[in-house]
Amino acid sequence: MLNLFRITAILEGISYLALFAVTMPLKYLADLPMPNKYVGYAHGILFIAYIVLAIVFWTMKKWGFKKGFVLLMASLLPFATFYVDKKYLAPQAN
Repeated sequence: MLNLFRITAILEGISYLALFAVTMPLKYLADLPMPNKYVGYAHGILFIAYIVLAIVFWTMKKWGFKKGFVLLMASLLPFATFYVDKKYLAPQAN
């Protein structure tokens, strides 16, 4: 479960950055909307998977509100899922 959550967190972070740093400029500056569409779909799926896995992992670990809140809020901020992976999910963090 932990490895799946870690992989999802990292992929969600990468898709978030790809969406806003690569495909959004392509869509609006180069008039190429298709990459944005597909990366957007992937990001949406990864976002939902991250949220579901965060809730499952939070309840499995029986963590308090603060850690759970950090897990959930990380999905909304660029680079935050990488922070969560390093701080809470990496093997040395457990």
